[in-house]
Amino acid sequence: MAKESTKKAPRKRGAQKEQPISKLRIRVCAYEYKILDLSVKQIIDTALRYDAQVQGPIPLPTEIKKYTVNRSSFIYKNAREQFEMRIHKRLIDIINPTPKLVESLTNLNLPSGVNIDVKLM
Repeated sequence: MAKESTKKAPRKRGAQKEQPISKLRIRVCAYEYKILDLSVKQIIDTALRYDAQVQGPIPLPTEIKKYTVNRSSFIYKNAREQFEMRIHKRLIDIINPTPKLVESLTNLNLPSGVNIDVKLM
């Protein structure tokens, strides 16, 4: 077998480096999907008002937490109830956010029960 060469292409002297694209990644979680969709729409409308490029909302897998509880504490051990909590998630990417856009996103009034995680990439 012949070895493949791993030489890099020569770099041009007049070439400029590309500026890294900054991205604002917003992850929104809630127990009710209707409230979640309304708050995501509000975030996207705010981003589009400032002429930002938006990717999403991307639906992430729903996290389901199940809890099994005995109905009776003493005699009927086999009788059980199951409860579950569903956590719905959405992901929004905003490419090249402006400072005015970030300020307006922090001043948004979203309903209670909506959890927001913001990362700058």
